[in-house]
Amino acid sequence: MSHYQQPLDVTTLASWGALRQHRHTMQSFSMREAFQSDPQRFKQFSLSSSGLFLDYSKNLLTHETRDLLVRLARDAGLERAIRALFDGETVNASEGRPALHTALRRPVGDRLVVDGANLIPQVHRVLNQMTELVGRIHDGLWRGYSEKPITDVVNIGIGGSYLGPELVSEALLPYTQQSGVRCHYLANIDGSEFHELSSHLRAETTLFIVSSKSFGTLETLKNAQAARTWYLAQGGTESELHRHFIAVSSNVAAAVAFGIREENIFPMWDWVGGRYSLWSAIGLPIALAIGMANFKDLLSGAYSMDQHFQNAPFESNMPVLLALLGVWYGNFWGAQSHAILPYDHYLRNITQHLQQLDMESNGKSVRQDGRPVSCDTGPVIWGGVGCNGQHAYHQLLHQGTLLIPADFIVPVVSHNPVADHHQWLYANCLSQSQALMCGKTRAEAEAELHAKGLPDAEVKRLAPHKVIPGNRPSNTLVMERVSPRRLGALVALYEHKVFVQSVVWGINAFDQWGVELGKELGKTVYQRLTGCDEAPAEDASTQGLIDYFRGRHRG
Repeated sequence: MSHYQQPLDVTTLASWGALRQHRHTMQSFSMREAFQSDPQRFKQFSLSSSGLFLDYSKNLLTHETRDLLVRLARDAGLERAIRALFDGETVNASEGRPALHTALRRPVGDRLVVDGANLIPQVHRVLNQMTELVGRIHDGLWRGYSEKPITDVVNIGIGGSYLGPELVSEALLPYTQQSGVRCHYLANIDGSEFHELSSHLRAETTLFIVSSKSFGTLETLKNAQAARTWYLAQGGTESELHRHFIAVSSNVAAAVAFGIREENIFPMWDWVGGRYSLWSAIGLPIALAIGMANFKDLLSGAYSMDQHFQNAPFESNMPVLLALLGVWYGNFWGAQSHAILPYDHYLRNITQHLQQLDMESNGKSVRQDGRPVSCDTGPVIWGGVGCNGQHAYHQLLHQGTLLIPADFIVPVVSHNPVADHHQWLYANCLSQSQALMCGKTRAEAEAELHAKGLPDAEVKRLAPHKVIPGNRPSNTLVMERVSPRRLGALVALYEHKVFVQSVVWGINAFDQWGVELGKELGKTVYQRLTGCDEAPAEDASTQGLIDYFRGRHRG
């Protein structure tokens, strides 16, 4: 396995210095004026690929900006990094692993040899295993302990074993009518979540999928044990446990000890990170919800975006352009967050998935070589579904003091048209990005107030409050409708965007050591909460909160 080495500190590159200088020349750049002076701006700053259309014309950029950003990407070694990613080189340096989620969507017959083994046949063996299981459940051949067919599937997992699959199964809800199976997700170690979910289920027709590479993730294992206890209390038996529990795990022995049959344990590989794993057997609840044909269309859409990412010139490469615009705002304009604004009810959870994908990947302060970074890295990802946000946090986007780039995501066609609702939804999406770009000048605010017949004194008083600065950047991603192929391409687009930014910053997008510390400390705190360890906590705050908890439970 060859080891990929990233170049040195990006801020020492001549192209970085050129961008810093260019930023000063862009200080007075006006998007509104740019559109007025160039009728071709929309055409020149938009492109389509894999069923997605990207309009990035409402950004603080010129042709020179794009050229300089592309030069930075090349100088940072992006071309070499993309090859390393897809060829299975060790791009995850701290853990000594490749990151091969892209292998999960490659077609049968492809070859990808890592450590002497062709991985593609392994991938398709698991896909065939999934196909067989999904077929048996959909055909009513997999039955519970009372011989009734399975009607509900509960995925027990957390992080990447939950966010990606939940996003996709919810986004593709219109494709679930044929399966007859309802999908549910159990992630949090909160008894209320388990209670609310189990109260709507019947054990005799419920199948649990325990998704944990180690079969030891605390939240997942506790929920699996709770599900087992509930199943037994509802009339299930130990001897029939295998009908109601399957696993996606690398720890076969632990899953078998739990009561899961070995043939119903789906493998996980070290070369797939959790937040990139929905394309694997972690996506089993997706396949059960929408069927294997649609699941394979999802993979096909992602593969199409993979091909685009590998082959399109950087100047017209969708993931590269989105990533470089993020670098432009984060490192040269001081932006610290990025808003994701889906205008589609079914895409309401995409922000949550992208929060993990982006912030767990690029929330790093050291480079691949262990040295501190010399520039800001991953932004805070936030947002939510439109039009709801327009009556809440869009106020901050329009008139706040912070520069917050935004991605608007919208389909042209609704799966559930009601009167003229979708026309209004689409119009709202476009008008919000237009308002961010255009704003409202003092003169326009005053003219508007005068037109309403207000006296001069009142116009003068109100006008400052009506001014909207504008010149706020956004991208608009449009698709014909939310479908498996287009959704696959959309998620893969953001995966590659995150990777590109990690390459520019010189960081590792595929480890997450920051997640581990709280888990380790949590075990010690638990021992002290339950009285198993009477040693004082390392700090007075933690000890005080432990004492408060124990005092309340004693009382």
